[in-house]
Amino acid sequence: MRRLASISFCVAILVLAGCQPPGGEDGQGAAEGPAATEKKAKALEENAAAGGEGSAPSRSERIGKPEVQAVDPDGLERLDDAITCLARTIYWEARGEEDASMEAVASVVMNRLGHAGFPNTVCAVVRQGNEQGACQFSWWCDGRPDQAKEDESYSTAKEIARRALNLQLRDRTGGALYFHHQDVNPGWSSAYLKTNEIGTFVFYKPRGGDAR
Repeated sequence: MRRLASISFCVAILVLAGCQPPGGEDGQGAAEGPAATEKKAKALEENAAAGGEGSAPSRSERIGKPEVQAVDPDGLERLDDAITCLARTIYWEARGEEDASMEAVASVVMNRLGHAGFPNTVCAVVRQGNEQGACQFSWWCDGRPDQAKEDESYSTAKEIARRALNLQLRDRTGGALYFHHQDVNPGWSSAYLKTNEIGTFVFYKPRGGDAR
C-alpha cells in the first residue's frame, strides 16, 4: 500500500507539472516555437563561423525538420535571422534548379561564414557589398521583392538551410567562395581556381586561399 501511494503521488506531481519530461516535450530540449529555433540557429551559426567547418553539434543542438519549417512559414518575414537569410538566398539564387545546385549555393554561404575574409553571420554574408552598390548575391539588391513565393521550393530551401547550419551538408563545391551561372563569363573568374560545375553553376575559390 505504501508503494502504491508513493506511485500515485508521483503521478499526481507529473500531472500538475503538465506531464513534461526533463529537457522538453520530447526529452531532448526541443525548441518551443520559431523564436527558440532562431536562437538555436544563431548558436549553430556562431559555431560554424568560429571554426571553419565547426565542431559537429550534438543532437539536442541541431535544428529538427519541423522546427525549421515553422520559421517564416509564409516566406514573408524580415531577413534578420540565420535560417531566413540562408533559405532565401538558396531560394532566389537556385530556385528551379536541382537539389544539388541549391545545396551548393548553401555551401558557398557557409564557406564564406567560416572564412576570415567574410562577415561572421549568415545575414551579413548575404548582404555584403550592399553599401557599395555591388552585392555579392545579386538577389539581395536587384530591386525586386524578397518574399518567397513558391511553397514547395521554399520548403526545400529551408530544409537545405537546416542541414547546412547543422553541418550535415556535404560540400559539393570543393570549398568554393564564389560562383556564377554558366551563361555568363565574369571578368573576375580568371583570377580564381575553378573547383566544380554543378547544374548550371560554376564554382571557384581563391588560388592562394585569401578572399578578395
